[in-house]
Amino acid sequence: MHGPRLLVHTSIQPIRFGDMDALGHVNNTVYFRYMEQARIEWLFALTRGAGYGGGQGPVMVNASCNFLSPLVYPGEVEVRMYLGHPGRSSVGSYYDLAMGGRKYADGAAKIVWIDVASGRPVPLPEAVAAPLRALASAATP
Repeated sequence: MHGPRLLVHTSIQPIRFGDMDALGHVNNTVYFRYMEQARIEWLFALTRGAGYGGGQGPVMVNASCNFLSPLVYPGEVEVRMYLGHPGRSSVGSYYDLAMGGRKYADGAAKIVWIDVASGRPVPLPEAVAAPLRALASAATP
């Protein structure tokens, strides 16, 4: 881990039989969908259901996933979403994917807040940045 991270959302998602591939485990691309679903749930909770309705919102500029062990049907995957140190218009998001208390994957995505009409970056909303700044201040000796 690089610096303090704040748990902002936990999502429980069913593993669907259709998530499986020919090798008998969840296809690698689906892990990104699990992380995406957690991110969208967090956004809608943050905006009280408005999503991008205010004309601003997050876009991803990169994403990664470390596959530690294959997930298989049936089951439910728990996706824990964390945010790290905030920049002016961006923040790192981090994900742990677990089932039955065991970690199966972790991932990350850099999120940039944009004005939807112009596509240009805008400052992070205070609802996102303030708790992260407080966490960073508490971690500084």
